[in-house]
Amino acid sequence: MADDKKFAGYICTGCGIGDRLDASTLEQVATRDGKMQSCKQSEMLCGAEGVQMIKDDIANDSVTHVMIAACSRRAKVEAFNFTDVALTRANLREGVIWVRPDTDENTETTQEMADDYIRMACAELKAMNKPAPSGEQELNKNILVVGGGITGMTAALEAAAAGYPVHLVEKSGALGGAVGGYYKVIPTRSPYAEPAENPVPAMIETIEANDKITVHLHSTIAKTDGAPGRFSVELATESGSSQTLSIGAMVQASGWKPYDANQLPEFAYDKSADVVTNHELEALAVAANGGPIKRPSDGKEVKSVCFIQNAGQCSDKEGHLSYFSGVTDLISIKQAMYFKELNGDCDTTILFDNLRTPGAGGEDFYRAGQQAMVTFSKGIASEVVAGDSLTVKFQDKILNEETEMACDLVVLATGMEPNSGPDPYALLALEEIEDLDERAKKQEEIIAVAPPSILNLEYRQGTDLPHLKNGFTDSHFICFPYETRRTGIYAVGPVRRPMDIQQARDDATGGAMKAIQAAENAGKGRAAHPRSGDLSFPTFRKEGCTQCKRCTVECPFGAINEDEEGYPMYNESRCRRCGTCMGACPVRVISFENYSVNTVNEQIKNCEIPEEWDEKPRILVLACENDAYPALDQAAQAGVEVNPWARVVPIRCLGSVSLSWVTDALNSGYDGIVLMGCRRDDDYQCHFVRGSAMAAERMSKVGDTLESLNLEPERVELYEVAITDIQRAPQLINDMADTVEKIGLSPFKF
Repeated sequence: MADDKKFAGYICTGCGIGDRLDASTLEQVATRDGKMQSCKQSEMLCGAEGVQMIKDDIANDSVTHVMIAACSRRAKVEAFNFTDVALTRANLREGVIWVRPDTDENTETTQEMADDYIRMACAELKAMNKPAPSGEQELNKNILVVGGGITGMTAALEAAAAGYPVHLVEKSGALGGAVGGYYKVIPTRSPYAEPAENPVPAMIETIEANDKITVHLHSTIAKTDGAPGRFSVELATESGSSQTLSIGAMVQASGWKPYDANQLPEFAYDKSADVVTNHELEALAVAANGGPIKRPSDGKEVKSVCFIQNAGQCSDKEGHLSYFSGVTDLISIKQAMYFKELNGDCDTTILFDNLRTPGAGGEDFYRAGQQAMVTFSKGIASEVVAGDSLTVKFQDKILNEETEMACDLVVLATGMEPNSGPDPYALLALEEIEDLDERAKKQEEIIAVAPPSILNLEYRQGTDLPHLKNGFTDSHFICFPYETRRTGIYAVGPVRRPMDIQQARDDATGGAMKAIQAAENAGKGRAAHPRSGDLSFPTFRKEGCTQCKRCTVECPFGAINEDEEGYPMYNESRCRRCGTCMGACPVRVISFENYSVNTVNEQIKNCEIPEEWDEKPRILVLACENDAYPALDQAAQAGVEVNPWARVVPIRCLGSVSLSWVTDALNSGYDGIVLMGCRRDDDYQCHFVRGSAMAAERMSKVGDTLESLNLEPERVELYEVAITDIQRAPQLINDMADTVEKIGLSPFKF
């Protein structure tokens, strides 16, 4: 009820704000225009006394809505962390005084900017409600780890060490995965002089002795329903039995699979048993049991071996891997040293084009291989001829000539392919095909080559984690690794990118900690990264819903299912609070308690629009809070000037932009509009995956609307901005001011 709300404003005069602005005028604007029931000033609002003043008003005066006029909402977050009220902030420091030169001629326009930001913040606050958790679940500390290889085992051990019960699911009959069958591993400690002992047996012993880890062998996931904090996971075993687990968060560590060397006929893999992959060589070394490694064809001791690097990797040929698996050169050095250890004077050659040994000890391990008398020869293999012995033909890159060598065994350094489930968006994309027969045909083609499902999610958007590139599961590796588009489910290890054992173990540790964080957040009703701690979640007005399904289709995180009648069903703890569903809704019935079409519209409408004869344009800037808004803050810190006609409104994501904001702004007399979102490069950088792309699709139709209103299309511009664009971001605003000066003020002012 409105009567239950009490609004209070607080104005900081520190950091130079009081020196540049008339604080008494700001206070008057807050109470008169903003309708704040009280407004107080502080010389240092973020200090102990200022914070306590706000806390006392909340506790003693029943303040429910707080407007803080001080620094950017990105600054002093911990000091102004009042979770029991609705809160908004007016950016007077970075947004006003730091972007305006301190001159007498700028005093008036600088004060006008500050006055507007006070009005806008108060108007936003009036349209907000105090967010509260949905209460959909209680804290569920159970962590599910899918995959019993070294990555999954590490994740299980780390989560258990933190005090969380773990269910470790492995489809085979034993833990260990691919690494479990290795003879030795790449060293991870100084002096990096020789291959290290396999850590898997010791890890298995530790897991079996840990009462917080329950191991499920011969098991797969038959169905996953629910959301973080209340996942319901049905496990199925080979024997036909099943059980259902209640899970807080999940880690997918399903690992990798070896590249199929049958796609390399030039290397005679299908013609000779003595041409093996690097993965198969591990089995030969283990079978040697401390004795010499022997040829598979006749069991004779290997006297000469050639390693062919990048076999089927870094190639645009059909059937080859376009990427480098990162670790195969180190693996070949390790395996070449097997022969020096087990086969005495074995002639051991690594044939490479560009040898890469990443990691802290990579260079040292390479030199250890040289000291062990491994021959490193720069050349590109073209063919392996099979006979009584093997002949490797190659181009010697040092002598620049075609040559060959004979050997007993050839090892192909093949790459890693992710052991992912089917890409859910591969099928969803077919919904755009109107011809049902053609759609069915395409669907059959996709299903025919799709891998089996791993998670079997009961999500409207598909059964498994989306892919990013080359079949690897989705993760935003630039800003937050492990985060997939399925909240509370974290991809770790080689399923998300090629990596060595140490990298996989580090990755597993990070993913396990993120899973714990997700379970804890879900138990408190809080959002996951990047809006960590946000209690708001989307709701919709059912009587206005047209069941168009745009929200369910466009949600990047699979947070929305549909009920039997076709209405959206929100899973609060799956939601990242990006507002994409809100921007997608054509009838504007979706909102959050603290972020809605109305909260932004009220900010837009409560900016004072001068009369046309004042010759003071107004430019609306809708800036994504993840990259664009921080870039503007940093520009302010660097003293970069911003045009005084601009009014910046932070938004959660460009995907949340409602076209009504654009039309309302134009109708209100704004002369230009600048939208700033995250970049959307090949390796996407949008924090909410496709926000910038979807905004661009929606805004592509705005030009026609502008022309129908006799407005120039260049009055509305959309840009992609990186957080590092501290010079470019303000320049885009200034460019719009130049455009407005060139084409004139909006006729809607008249």
